[in-house]
Amino acid sequence: MRTRVKIAICTAAVLAAGAVGYIYYLYHAVEKTAAQMYQPLQAAKSKLRTEKASVEKKQPISVLLLGVDERENDRGRSDTIMIAVVNPAGGQTTLVNIPRDTRTQIAEHGTVDKMNHAYAFGGVDMAAKTVEQFLQVPIDYYISVNMEGFEQIIDALGGVDVENKMSFSYEDHTFPQGKLHLDGSAALAYARMRYDDPRGDLGRNSRQRQIVKSMLKQVVRPDIVTKAKGVLDQLGQNVKTNVTFSEWKDMLQDYRSAFEQVNSIELAGEGSIIDGIYYYIVDQAEHKRVQAELKSQLELDKTPQPPSAGAIP
Repeated sequence: MRTRVKIAICTAAVLAAGAVGYIYYLYHAVEKTAAQMYQPLQAAKSKLRTEKASVEKKQPISVLLLGVDERENDRGRSDTIMIAVVNPAGGQTTLVNIPRDTRTQIAEHGTVDKMNHAYAFGGVDMAAKTVEQFLQVPIDYYISVNMEGFEQIIDALGGVDVENKMSFSYEDHTFPQGKLHLDGSAALAYARMRYDDPRGDLGRNSRQRQIVKSMLKQVVRPDIVTKAKGVLDQLGQNVKTNVTFSEWKDMLQDYRSAFEQVNSIELAGEGSIIDGIYYYIVDQAEHKRVQAELKSQLELDKTPQPPSAGAIP
């Protein structure tokens, strides 16, 4: 009997030591990956804030999400442009897509062009300033993902779940209507299709938001620990962000419930041909509607705001 007790105690001790060792390894693996991904913006904080938003104080934050189509010897363009406002007190995240063909003033470039060209002209910094100017809300953080590495990240997470609104085929993938579980390759195709969608960019944006929602839910699930190594490897290779390791820790602890409840806002507009080029036009009324919702979620002062500098008649 005593022998059995000793064996049980020894086994428990070995398992406990293994668990502690794994937690130690995981902590330092996350720290290493965070350092690998870290790339600050030129500006320490948004010009639309009097002081930098604090994750440590559990304040609402905005995150610019960029899916970048990188090319050889070319910075590429931002194929996906999305704003996520995360409000921990309200327990929700609000997502807004900006169609890449949206006509706007490119910040610090002196031109009127498509929104996705801002990244091509000046990288993440110019993209962030252009989006901030367009919506007149501060951009606190950004996360830029190489779209070619996007599928590896999703595979490492174990895939994503979506609710497909229409049946279609794209890039050797067939997507029936209804609930689907997609691997990385299928998710990338699902996110990219637009020409066969009656809603064009708006339909594609809706599918992209579904994928982001599913990814956020995956990240906060308890079993993410079992997938940690694969996820971290892919994040380190394919993601750049100005979120520090300390801020990641605070977000995963204090913003978890907000990541689980994701709401979407659609930026309405109309397509138009100007000088032979297609643009997506968003009018002033729509600017104000979306701005008001985002400012509410960011808990900014309800003071009169100047017209958006990015709105083009």
